[in-house]
Amino acid sequence: MIAFATAIILMLITPGPGVLAAAGVGASYGLRAGSRYLAGLFAGNLAVSLIVISGLWTLLATLPNLRFALSIASLAYFIYLAAKVAMANSDISFGHVTNAPRFANGLVLQLINPKAYAVNTFLFSNFPLFPSEWALEVGVKLIIFNAIWIPIHFVWLQLGAMIQRLDLEPHVQRRINIMMAASLLVVVALAVLEIY
Repeated sequence: MIAFATAIILMLITPGPGVLAAAGVGASYGLRAGSRYLAGLFAGNLAVSLIVISGLWTLLATLPNLRFALSIASLAYFIYLAAKVAMANSDISFGHVTNAPRFANGLVLQLINPKAYAVNTFLFSNFPLFPSEWALEVGVKLIIFNAIWIPIHFVWLQLGAMIQRLDLEPHVQRRINIMMAASLLVVVALAVLEIY
């Protein structure tokens, strides 16, 4: 169990789309809006875990056209999310881009997050805890995974919210938002390239 927990920590503390989005939403919109978004990320990650555990992801991953379509959808959504973060608290906006991301946005992000599938596949395919008792193993792994996932993502959200509470000059806050958005896009591009 220690090796499993250590692997989770190491995989989650590295910046991925989920943690960067949580930090970006926290920096752009604050802790309250970020908490709703984080709840969506959690629900989405739980759904990804169940998709991986059920074997559905293995089946879907064998379909190259579907993988390509999911990658395009993922990139498009992350560009949209990065635009929301970059344009937060600015006079420049399009549509409802300045509205804080909500629960549904976090849910969608995790469902199309390539790193979420890679992490879940690795964790649930390795580190046998109870090899002869599948249900017990899955249950214990889900509990350990989420017991680590929640605080790590909440710390990233808090770090972002701390930036917002600093009451920085508007141009400095804008630069931070743009930097968060750019980092999110770079990490997503790397995750997509890793899959191919």
